[in-house]
Amino acid sequence: MGLTPLPAGQVAAVVTTLEMRERPRPRPMPDSPLRLVRWPAPERERYRALFRRVGAPWLWFSRLVLADAALDTLLADADVHVCAAIDRRGIEVGMLELDFRQPAACEIVYFGLVPELAGRGLGRWLMAEAMARAWVPGVERLWVRTCSLDHPSALGFYRAQGFAPVARAVETFEDPRRAGYLPIDSAPHVPLL
Repeated sequence: MGLTPLPAGQVAAVVTTLEMRERPRPRPMPDSPLRLVRWPAPERERYRALFRRVGAPWLWFSRLVLADAALDTLLADADVHVCAAIDRRGIEVGMLELDFRQPAACEIVYFGLVPELAGRGLGRWLMAEAMARAWVPGVERLWVRTCSLDHPSALGFYRAQGFAPVARAVETFEDPRRAGYLPIDSAPHVPLL
């Protein structure tokens, strides 16, 4: 057992892959003051703005470093479903991204709400929406990844929703704060070295 040092400016996360192989039994949809709206082929900067608002506390960066043309292609793909959680004032406060590009599978690529909504039970509503939209005919596997940089209760939340852990890996990457993709004060729980 040993420690592997990281180069200066790098961050590491333990990534857990979870899956479910059959649709859960139907449950009542939790109440929510939010509504989920699909964004077919969303405009790139609008998408990235929501991605930052939801993901900056957890160092989400992949869509920020993806080349514009590659992101445009991804967002225009009919098998990639991007949804925004909208509050009563019409403000986007959460996101759900489902990827149906693998045969018989759906990946929950991004799932989250702005930090101000944490602890209000709205994650259960968003997951119920995700499952209702993901378990379409032909889907035999629903899967998601979470990591040690996510909200501390993320892994337990996914397990409580019926997902089972099936794999673990370590991901290392350049700190997106140092590279200027996220504000320097993002993710204060992750020391900036």
